[in-house]
Amino acid sequence: MSPTFEWWAKETHRGTPVVVKMENPNNWAMVQLEGPCDDDFVLPDGTGNSISGNPRSKSRRNKNAKQLTWVLLLKAHKAAGCLTSIATALFSLSAAVRRRVAAGRTDSDESESPVESPVVKSRFYSCIKVCLLLSVLLLGFEVVAYFKGMHFGGPDLQLKYLYTLTRPSVVKDVFDSLYSNWVLFRVAYLAPPLQFLANSCIILFLIQSLDRLVLCLGCFWIKFKKIKPVLKHGDDDLEAGDGAKGYFPMVLVQIPMCNEREVYQQSIGAVCCLDWPKSKLLIQVLDDSDDPTTQLLIKDEVHKWQQEGANILYRHRVIREGYKAGNLKSAMNCSYVKDYEFVAIFDADFQPTPDFLKQTVPYFKDNEELGLVQTRWSFVNKDENLLTRLQNINLAFHFEVEQQVNGILLNFFGFNGTAGVWRIKALEESGGWLERTTVEDMDIAVRAHLHGWKFIFLNDVECQCELPESYEAYRKQQHRWHSGPMQLFRLCLPDIIRSKISLWKKFNMIFLFFLLRKLILPFYSFTLFCIILPMTMFIPEATLPSWVVCYIPATMSFLNILPAPKSFPFIVPYLLFENTMSVTKFNAMISGLFQLGSAYEWVVTKKSGRSSEGDLISLMGKEEKPLRVNSEPDLNEMREEIEKEIKMEEIASKKRKHNRIYTKELALAFLLLTASARSLLSAQGIHFYFLLFQGVSFLLVGLDLIGEQVG
Repeated sequence: MSPTFEWWAKETHRGTPVVVKMENPNNWAMVQLEGPCDDDFVLPDGTGNSISGNPRSKSRRNKNAKQLTWVLLLKAHKAAGCLTSIATALFSLSAAVRRRVAAGRTDSDESESPVESPVVKSRFYSCIKVCLLLSVLLLGFEVVAYFKGMHFGGPDLQLKYLYTLTRPSVVKDVFDSLYSNWVLFRVAYLAPPLQFLANSCIILFLIQSLDRLVLCLGCFWIKFKKIKPVLKHGDDDLEAGDGAKGYFPMVLVQIPMCNEREVYQQSIGAVCCLDWPKSKLLIQVLDDSDDPTTQLLIKDEVHKWQQEGANILYRHRVIREGYKAGNLKSAMNCSYVKDYEFVAIFDADFQPTPDFLKQTVPYFKDNEELGLVQTRWSFVNKDENLLTRLQNINLAFHFEVEQQVNGILLNFFGFNGTAGVWRIKALEESGGWLERTTVEDMDIAVRAHLHGWKFIFLNDVECQCELPESYEAYRKQQHRWHSGPMQLFRLCLPDIIRSKISLWKKFNMIFLFFLLRKLILPFYSFTLFCIILPMTMFIPEATLPSWVVCYIPATMSFLNILPAPKSFPFIVPYLLFENTMSVTKFNAMISGLFQLGSAYEWVVTKKSGRSSEGDLISLMGKEEKPLRVNSEPDLNEMREEIEKEIKMEEIASKKRKHNRIYTKELALAFLLLTASARSLLSAQGIHFYFLLFQGVSFLLVGLDLIGEQVG
C-alpha cells in the first residue's frame, strides 16, 4: 500500500463535527468541535487531482446533512416553544384583565383606599377625563383632516396653504372652514400659553437634571478618593471587645409596630441577638396594634425572649394618637430613658445584624456634635418581581448617591425613620418627636440640623428589610412619603429662615432639599410627560424637542441605575414606571402643600414577612431552645387558640384579597395612546414611541398587572 493511499485511508475529521446535548426538547445545546475545511469536501488522488463522487465522501456529506437537519429541527422546536410561551403569557394576561374588569373593584372605593381625599381625587380624575375626552374628539377631527389632505405639523406648518383655506373662494365645505378656523385659533390662543408652560417645565427639568448630575459627580469623587466617615480614635473601636478598651454606652432599642403580624418575629429575634452587653441594652417593643390577636402574639414573643434572658419590654398604648411619632414620643417619656445615652430605632420589618451597634455607636465617641448615625437599607425581596426590582433601583440611588453625598459634604440628610442611632440629647434639644406630620423622621432631622447637630451616613453598614410587593402597598407608601414633606415645608419654612445656620445651608434646605427634590420633581414629571407632551400632539404649534423627550430622560435613567448595575436591563421599564408613579406623587404633593385631608392619613405599609436564609436559620435555632419552667401555665393553650384564629383569618383574607383597577392611571393610559395615534399623522417618531410605551406602562399599572398578583 502506497504512502499516499495510507494517508488517504487514515481516519480524519470530515464535515463539521457537532455534539448535540439534549436533556429535554426545550433544553439542548450544540457545540461545534471543528470548522469545515476544503479537505472535508475534496479528496486528492495520487497525482494531486481531486476525486469526486466517492461513496465514502458522499456518506460523510449525508452524515453532515443529517446533523444539520437535526440542529435545524431542534431550533425550530425551540422557536415553537417560545411562541407557545408567548401565547400562554398573553392568555394569562388577558385572563387577568378579564378578572379585573369583571370584579369591578376600583380605587374609588374609599372604604378600602382611604389614602386620598375624596374631593381632591374626584377633581383630579375629572380633569384627566376632560383631557381624555378632548383628545379623542380632536383625534377624530385630525384623522378626517388628514385624509382630506390637510397635513399640519409643528415643524412644517403650511401657513400659506392655511391662508388659502380661509379664503371664501377656496373653502369647499363646512369641515374645511371649521378645521382652518380651529388651526388659526390654536395658533393664536392655545399654542403660546402651552409653549410657555412647556418651556417652564423644561427649565425645571434641566435644573433638576443638573442637580442629579452634580450628585453623581460627588458620589464619583467620594468613591475615587475613598472618602468615608472616620472614627475619632481609629478603627480599633469597631473591634473593641469587653474590658477597659471597649466603648459600651447605655443604648435603648425601640421597635415601633402596628398590626404587623407578618414580621414581628423576625425583627424582635434580630434585635434580641444584638452583640452588646445585656446590662447596657434595653429593648422596647412599642406595639400600637388594635387587633387583640396580634397583641397577644407579640406579647407572647416578647415573653419568650425574656425567658431566654433578653432585656426586653412590651409596651402598648391605651390612647393611640399621633401614629408612629406619638408611639415614639410616649416611649421616650418613660422614667428609665434618662439612664440611656443613645436610642436605636428599627421598624417592624428590619433585621439588623448582631454587630450593628458595634459598627455604629463608636462614631459617637468623643464627637459631641454628632446627633445621628444612619445606615443603609438592603432588601431581602429585591428580586421578587418587577415592582421590587424597580424600587431597588430608586432606593439604591437614594442611599448610594443622595444620602452619601449629603452626609459627606453637608453632614445633613433626611433621617429614614429606621436603621439609625440617635443621641438622645439631640432628640431632646430639637423638641422630641412631634405628631404634626406623617414624616416624623424628616421632621426631627430638619429640627436637629437647625440646632447644629451633625449626621453621619454609613454606606457600608446595611440593615435588611422588605420592599412592598404589591402596587397598592407601594402606592400608599409613596403617597405618604410625598405628601409629608410638603406639610413639613409649610411648617418649617419660618424656622429655617430665622435659624442661625449659614446661608448655603439655608439654600440647600429650602431650594434643594424641599423645593427641587420634593416639589419640582413630581410637578414637572407629571405635567411635562403626562399632560403637556400629549397636548402638543393635538396643538403641534407648541413643540417639545426630541432631546427633552428621549435623550435627557435616558441619560438621567442611566445615572440613576449606576448604583445598581445588575438592574441595567430594566432601565427602560424604570424610566416608564417613574413617569407612571408621577401621578401618585403629584397628587400627594398637592395634598400636602395645601393641607388637604389625605395628607394626614397614615396607612401602614403591607409586608409579607420575608427573611433571608441566614435569619431564618438563626430564628429556627432560637425556637428550638425550650422555654424555662416558670412560663405562664396557660401559654400553650393560648398559643393554640391564636394559631387557629390566624388560620381562619388567613382563609378569610385570601377570599377578600384582590387587585384593583386604578381609574386615573387608566384614563391617562388612553390619553397617551390617543396622543401616540395622533403623532403618527405628524410622523414624529420619537414622540410616537415614547407616548406608545408610556401609555402601555400606564395601562399595565392601571390594571394592577405589576407587582404581586392576587386575582
